[in-house]
Amino acid sequence: MYSIDTTKYYIHMELETEGVVEKSDVVGAIFGQTEGLLGDDLDLRDLQRTGRVGRIDVQINSKNGETRGKIHISSSLDKAETALLAASLETIDRVGPCNSRVKVEGIEDIRISKRKQIVERAKELIIESFDEGTIDTNEILDAVREYSRIEKVVEYGEDNLPAGPNVEDSDAIIIVEGRADVVNLLRYGIKNAIAVEGTNVPKTIVEISESKTTTVFVDGDRGGDLILSELLQVADVDYIAVCPRGKNVEEMTRKEIIKPLRNKVPVEFYNVHKSEGRHSASLGTIQTPEVIAVGEDVNPILNMEATDSSSTENNPLIRHMSEVSGHHTGRILSSDYSVLKEFSIDDIEEAMNDPGKDATGLVADRSVNQWLIDLIVSKGIEYIAAPDFKNIIKKPVSLRLLKIP
Repeated sequence: MYSIDTTKYYIHMELETEGVVEKSDVVGAIFGQTEGLLGDDLDLRDLQRTGRVGRIDVQINSKNGETRGKIHISSSLDKAETALLAASLETIDRVGPCNSRVKVEGIEDIRISKRKQIVERAKELIIESFDEGTIDTNEILDAVREYSRIEKVVEYGEDNLPAGPNVEDSDAIIIVEGRADVVNLLRYGIKNAIAVEGTNVPKTIVEISESKTTTVFVDGDRGGDLILSELLQVADVDYIAVCPRGKNVEEMTRKEIIKPLRNKVPVEFYNVHKSEGRHSASLGTIQTPEVIAVGEDVNPILNMEATDSSSTENNPLIRHMSEVSGHHTGRILSSDYSVLKEFSIDDIEEAMNDPGKDATGLVADRSVNQWLIDLIVSKGIEYIAAPDFKNIIKKPVSLRLLKIP
């Protein structure tokens, strides 16, 4: 059997036939008209059988009563034998009943082609892949300083937990998930972090949380949710900070770390949020950089009331609110206040999975809580119109809350 790995040459030929023929006719003519022409050693059938010549690739097209095309044959013979075989194929003068002409266009040395590819790739590599090795003294100093900070990771307590050097003396600590989180916080000068190292909270964590102001800082994923849930059950937690969804403490930059820590939520607020919402993991949305606390004089809840029928007609939001009121329904509105989707208020979570490209606003016949705000925050919604708003802890700056009784 022929192996493409042994190929040395490709014979490329051109075929012209005065009539309509099939591929099988061409292959038959090649074997039939070259049989015995070069002796037993270069018989084409034997060469294929012993794997020294590959399959005969025929590509033809018939038009206006004529057939034209290409013939390609791979060879592992030496140069002279391949040239002799190619020359013998030019003796073919008939395919089936039709007069034909076969002309060798060229013999390609596959090794030369490969060498050209190798040389071109080597040129690319020499330009792209070699580090020129320029020396930047500041980079070297920064690397040394960073290493010195990382080396300050200590083992704390009877469980030998990875911790920053200030955990023992500090009045406040930050509980993180693993050693890599402690290292990254040290990189940015935060030296009072201690790692849980798994979902089974160690006794050391429980004890230290009772004597110090404790902030839990976990990743924005399912693992972070599980660790947070267990810590709330067994440890004395004061504040909660959560990375944005999909972010990990160990990978975040200084700016990304500071923002959730600055926006940490008292555990009492988290418990309210959890009781109101359906998913505790949605707290991660509250901690994103673009949110602020309700009560700061930014984007307050705007009261909108319909005092007469003309107000209802002139204000499309009031009109939509009056139409859904009492029907336990909600509407997703476009930028021109047309209805993109109407749904039962019980199905609001499913409706918000795909609100639509032009989704701009939400009108809901229900009280809006923190869970609902977290649900829509990434959906492009600019405002919520509802009869009431309760237990709002954090809200995006870009979101308007419109109270329409």
